[in-house]
Amino acid sequence: MPPARQPSAAIQLARPPAVLPNWPWLLAMVLHFLIQGRVQGVGFRWFVHREASELGLRGWVRNTEDGDVEVVASGEPDDLADLRVSLKRGPRSSRVDRVIEHTLAENEAEELTAFRIDGAW
Repeated sequence: MPPARQPSAAIQLARPPAVLPNWPWLLAMVLHFLIQGRVQGVGFRWFVHREASELGLRGWVRNTEDGDVEVVASGEPDDLADLRVSLKRGPRSSRVDRVIEHTLAENEAEELTAFRIDGAW
């Protein structure tokens, strides 16, 4: 039996590229922030929720037992950069001393939904 014929280069180039499904977490960047300073009892979580929601980010914000605020956010790099600026500024009544940032694996975005406040009433 003769070997199978390979398709010509012209035929191979004519094939459309494979299309990936349009999942919201696909190609999304995921960042973890820890914000330190006077950030509890000053509306910081509500401020983060508003800023992240306006940017169309997915994730959550919550207070920590140590008096800090923790944020996990997923989205486009430019939107995350805008959030970073907002976190460093904070609401008027807050004082941000330090923002610690870590990049998480992209697959962490799979579990994230519309931005929410954890631990709110």
